[in-house]
Amino acid sequence: MKLGMIEGWNEENFRYVKARGLGAVEFCVNHNYDADEFLSRAQEIKGNSEKYGVAVGSMGRWGMERVDADGKAIASAVHSDEALIDAASIIGCPVYNVGVNYIDSMSFYENCNNAIAYISHLIDYAQGKNVQIATYNCDWANFVYNDKAWSVVHTALPKLGIKYDASHCINRGDDYLKELRDWGDRVVHVHIKGILYVAGEGYDDAPAGLDQINWGGLMDVLYTKDYNGMLSIEPHSRYWKGKKGQWGIDFTIKYISQFIMPEDYGTDVDPYMP
Repeated sequence: MKLGMIEGWNEENFRYVKARGLGAVEFCVNHNYDADEFLSRAQEIKGNSEKYGVAVGSMGRWGMERVDADGKAIASAVHSDEALIDAASIIGCPVYNVGVNYIDSMSFYENCNNAIAYISHLIDYAQGKNVQIATYNCDWANFVYNDKAWSVVHTALPKLGIKYDASHCINRGDDYLKELRDWGDRVVHVHIKGILYVAGEGYDDAPAGLDQINWGGLMDVLYTKDYNGMLSIEPHSRYWKGKKGQWGIDFTIKYISQFIMPEDYGTDVDPYMP
């Protein structure tokens, strides 16, 4: 596994990630960013990735409506996704995360068919570009975020991955360890974002290690699923800002690093065998 964080895509962002001792960065090229402009900078971004030795581990586009009121693909959305898949391929980014919005006037079954049709096109488009499509598990312009939808959409699309963030599952009142146990084989990207509830209400998206997620248990399940992708720190707290926020990032880096087994660790000898 490789620890990294969400940051921008300018040179100073790569410099910042490198200075924190991290080996990877994630880009959130959300609905408010011009996908064509990002694509035009792909070679520049690739150059900075190589210059600083910081891999681009994941990219995604959150908050964009991808199907219209009739459940048909929105042409501008398809164009943006295709442009970002092309950019990911140029940069050498292995994962591209998407969601599909829910149409209230349609049944769940119809919405799943909409999602399958849209995502299937992206999977086909990414063929041969060394980019895997994944769905993000938050509900921002997206309903493909839990077992109910995964059981239909991901079952229909065997090549479709999952970007997993335990905090979203907790906010829905679900069991993140169960979701990872059942769907961990499809997880291709993981967010490291803490969550803290007080008196049954969400209080803070705290730095990991200062929150209530069982990170040791979460990592154990990832190891049992042979996960070897990026662990992406997502600073998201409204309290942890400025110098305190920087300390929170450093604390999370140290805290999560203890769970990451070095690639060259030990031998293949099984310690449980006589």
